[in-house]
Amino acid sequence: MTLENIVIYILVGLVAGFLASKIVLGKGRGWVFDIVIGVLGALLGGWLAGVLNLSINLGADILNKLVIAFAGAVILLLIWRLIFRRN
Repeated sequence: MTLENIVIYILVGLVAGFLASKIVLGKGRGWVFDIVIGVLGALLGGWLAGVLNLSINLGADILNKLVIAFAGAVILLLIWRLIFRRN
């Protein structure tokens, strides 16, 4: 893995995590949390896409990665809300 790939993963994770946080939680949770959620979402989304044999082709490769990471991040945050729900 090159430095360029690592930077791309971090940027995609930041954008996907931020967007997912805004939609699911109502606001961003900070740079670090958004990056972690986005990167973990990318891993979950990529794994789910492979298991379900889904393919996304929206043109640019980075856009495809962003959609997968966003979907995974939304799933992670929904699970987060179920586990840590405030009464």
